[in-house]
Amino acid sequence: MGTVTRGTTNPNRLRRMDRWIAAVHGAELRRAADPVAVDLGYGAAPWTAVELLTRLRTAAPRARVVGVEIEPARVAAAKPYEREGLVFRHGGFEVPVPRRPHLIRAANVLRQYDEADVAAVWERLRARLAPADGHSRGGLLVEGTCDEIGRRHVWVALGAEGPRTVTFATRLGSLDRPSDLAERLPKALIHRNVRGEPVHAFLRDFDRAWASAAPYASYGARQRWIRSVRDLAADWPVTDGPTRWRQGEVTVDWRALAPRN
Repeated sequence: MGTVTRGTTNPNRLRRMDRWIAAVHGAELRRAADPVAVDLGYGAAPWTAVELLTRLRTAAPRARVVGVEIEPARVAAAKPYEREGLVFRHGGFEVPVPRRPHLIRAANVLRQYDEADVAAVWERLRARLAPADGHSRGGLLVEGTCDEIGRRHVWVALGAEGPRTVTFATRLGSLDRPSDLAERLPKALIHRNVRGEPVHAFLRDFDRAWASAAPYASYGARQRWIRSVRDLAADWPVTDGPTRWRQGEVTVDWRALAPRN
């Protein structure tokens, strides 16, 4: 179920998303008896699924990864890369795995879809997540977009209940101003970067904070970013802290950036 993507992929493209998942969702994966993660729409080559397994196992050594692709030829090409903990399956948004996964990562998949399609896809994928219980918040869906070599990335994290947060991540040395990340907004937000929409106001305020923090540039782009986020957090519900900011990230409550309709 779904549409074949262009399949463009590169090694290390999703490293920022992977590291964030391992840091933020790693504890949930460790608590699971059999943690399963799905790399949905991994593309013409299996690199992102291979890398996801390696990075998740730094946080959850029992994690397994299933790469899912709607194009059968891509699945056949990936089969030689299967190993303990890593398999490839043909499928799409129905997520054809026997156990409900604790993580679904869908990177650069919805970019080719219409904005009107996003809510239904999110709902279908969230329904496939492992349920919450007394010890866990349940599975996590991470959906977003990045550039071709992973320097700029924006993603939404969703639980079974709906969207939770939006994360902006960048290689700080490549950044002129935070609003450069606008071109990598996920499909749910990219057409909302217009006056009157919350995401536009957020990026405007982020640029202003970045400009005000210009004196910190003499200490490096990282210190300027950290100062900018501290200032931004006075008016926006930033949900993470300096440990993640140092990585060139900032995470904001979804409700503050959600489209007005």
